[in-house]
Amino acid sequence: MATQAGPATYLYAARALRDFGDGFVAVLLPVYLTALGLGALEVGVVATLALLGSALMTLGIGLLGARTDQRRLLMGASGLMIATGLAFAASQTYAVVLVVAFMGTINPSSGSVSIFVPLEHAVLSRSVADSERTGMFARYSLIGALAAAAGALAAGSPDFLEAMGVSRLAALKGMFVAYAVLGLAGGFLYARVPADTTPVEGKPAAALGPSRGIVYRMAALFSIDAFAGGFAVQSLVALWLFNKFGLSLSAAGLFFFWSGVFAAFSFPVAAWLSRRIGLVNTMVFTHIPSSLCLILAAVAPSLDVALALLLVRAALSQMDVPTRSSYVMAVVTPPERPAAASVTSVPRSLAAAASPAIAGALFAAGFEAWPLVICGVLKILYDLALLWAFRHIKPPEEK
Repeated sequence: MATQAGPATYLYAARALRDFGDGFVAVLLPVYLTALGLGALEVGVVATLALLGSALMTLGIGLLGARTDQRRLLMGASGLMIATGLAFAASQTYAVVLVVAFMGTINPSSGSVSIFVPLEHAVLSRSVADSERTGMFARYSLIGALAAAAGALAAGSPDFLEAMGVSRLAALKGMFVAYAVLGLAGGFLYARVPADTTPVEGKPAAALGPSRGIVYRMAALFSIDAFAGGFAVQSLVALWLFNKFGLSLSAAGLFFFWSGVFAAFSFPVAAWLSRRIGLVNTMVFTHIPSSLCLILAAVAPSLDVALALLLVRAALSQMDVPTRSSYVMAVVTPPERPAAASVTSVPRSLAAAASPAIAGALFAAGFEAWPLVICGVLKILYDLALLWAFRHIKPPEEK
């Protein structure tokens, strides 16, 4: 067990760096694309392509992760993050932006949807006992969420640089260069994770085996949740706040900082709650109230009311993240974990890829509240279906 403490520390630190970058990129992406002359529909299409590309790469990574050294794959993903940041900073045309969004690691969502996640989940899961697994994922999620919140706060940096005489566009480009630097630092951390010494003949011939059926059922349900969430990714919520209430970039960064903090400290609460009512119940009974808050925020009469409801939502909506990760890792065999994490993530990314473009079209047509309402309603339906389908399938620590 002691040999796994080092790798876990490196993975926690690497996630913190990555999510810090994702935190400011999610807020700055619509601002940067608007500065390049793009509209709401184009911003939605970019977000869709980013999620679609992530889905395809996550599938490939998950299938490779069962038989390939996961450290090497994590280092390769860091190289792609470096290239993505530099390419976005150099982008001048919409066509180039689309290609980079599809092939890179840019994350328009407030959650960690990326090729890194299945590999990190598999490495971390084997480092603790079943009874400690949810707590470990809560720490992992807490660190990432706090880093993303700090990143959202850093999204106000272009305003500060502009006041010092740097042009708006140059300041925004500089933030994408900073994103690339974070990828470089993460790569050094992954390089310190010990290589997998399991001989090739000791690894499974197929990525998924006895748990295939339950993994596919989870993937189908999780895709509904992700499709719903795509209507309210952080970039589009930021755009809604900018357009409807005239929120400034600095104020948006501050709001998303506190939103991230609220979400972060909900993760330990989720681990505590799951020990009392179970993983599935924790996912469902915290998610439904958060969805109701989102629906109410969409029709809020003032900025203050909307922000308050969105903060309550932030305190509840992410409590299913560590519990869902723990549940997936618990109900499959250890050799299946990289593929299970990937296969349950890919439909989420594919489903989420469609909805930002639809949301962008609704924004452009003047129906700016509808994406939030659709998101909330679909998520409530997902929660009810999840509770019904998995109420009798318990992880080892709940049996």
